[in-house]
Amino acid sequence: MKNELRTRLIVDTSGPYTVADLSLADAGEKRVAWARSRMPALAALKEKAEIDKPLSGQRVSGCLHVTKETAILIETIVAAGAEVSWSGCNPLSTQDDVAAWLAREGYGVHAWYGQSNDGFYECIDRTLDFKPTLTLDDGADLIYRVHSKYPELSNGIIGGTEETTTGVHRLRAMADAGELLYPVIAVNDAETKWDFDNVHGTGQSTIDGIIRATSVLLAGKVFVVAGYGHCGRGLANRARGLGANVVITEIDPICALKAIMDGFRVMKMDDAASIGDIFCTATGMKDVIVGKHIDSMKEGAIISNTGHYDCEINIPDLEERSIEIFTIRENNEAFKLNNGRTIHLLARGRLVNLAAAEGHPSEVMDMSFANQFLALCRLAEEGPSYSNTVYDISTEQDRELAALKLSTTGIVIDELTDAQIKYSTDYSAGT
Repeated sequence: MKNELRTRLIVDTSGPYTVADLSLADAGEKRVAWARSRMPALAALKEKAEIDKPLSGQRVSGCLHVTKETAILIETIVAAGAEVSWSGCNPLSTQDDVAAWLAREGYGVHAWYGQSNDGFYECIDRTLDFKPTLTLDDGADLIYRVHSKYPELSNGIIGGTEETTTGVHRLRAMADAGELLYPVIAVNDAETKWDFDNVHGTGQSTIDGIIRATSVLLAGKVFVVAGYGHCGRGLANRARGLGANVVITEIDPICALKAIMDGFRVMKMDDAASIGDIFCTATGMKDVIVGKHIDSMKEGAIISNTGHYDCEINIPDLEERSIEIFTIRENNEAFKLNNGRTIHLLARGRLVNLAAAEGHPSEVMDMSFANQFLALCRLAEEGPSYSNTVYDISTEQDRELAALKLSTTGIVIDELTDAQIKYSTDYSAGT
């Protein structure tokens, strides 16, 4: 009883692109213009890069959600002197009109909404035909593809970047095992990423995706958030802000304690399953919601995921218990269970904020993508001297980017006086 993802007909593969429908380019242009007007930090970096050309001669293969914000990142990378070849990093996250606009403008792009798994990896492979010198990832699928299928390409790759928690975990494990073939910068671990993109971006966009797929009222509902990392914390706070009664499930005692101190109820998923109205996983771990939880869920419960991969909800367990599966509306499937109850799965268990909505707002992606761009520039300059391990973004880059974001939005903050600077370093100052 498997409900396969819808696969669109690809209408044009003759150029350096593979997209659903080139006629959507005009609509994509309008969306890109909207994002461009709300990403001032990246605009400032682009203006400087057009002069300095810090990526001159580089070939960048990107595996990142093809959205209007990503289009601005691609523009900036090309303005810095690089060539690009791009694929989406999730079968359900591509905005087809944006992909069409990128193709029409001459950028190498291979992505469409509703890919099969085979189509997804074929698109990544097309970007690797490009023989990149730098890679850019969201989830580490491209980097792992190089390692697992095309290791010879690593000889020509200076380094890569990664911007998800899940991807960074994969890459640190590879580095610890001595299997990482080129250096990678963990963009995700920048403070200007995880405290903004992960918290505010994921929080808002996940709620947006759930509401678009269901039109459900959150006020008064029991909203179960699995995981209280940066993403889970952002989601929990926004659900509470809309009137939901939020419950947190966790495996980490520190995260669980943080959730309690922030005013949330914390319990095991085994206990939360029977009381929740809406569930959303944000853990990066497989099998967070499994058959035993599905068995105890109430009639009409809604389950979703905002983690990178679709393994957090055990969909085979859900299908095995179903006597009928039907679509309520786009990205909202009803599973009539053999116990008589009906459970609703959103976006096939894929990241609901991108599959059922538009992903993070442009304003917050401005910083994440600025970090991606600056990390590529750092690799182009310093990467040949790096070891094959995972590097953090420097504190200096974090602070400089935060200052740039403030200045481009017209916000001025205080500065320490000379006396204050002297006081801050005077260890003899006391009572």
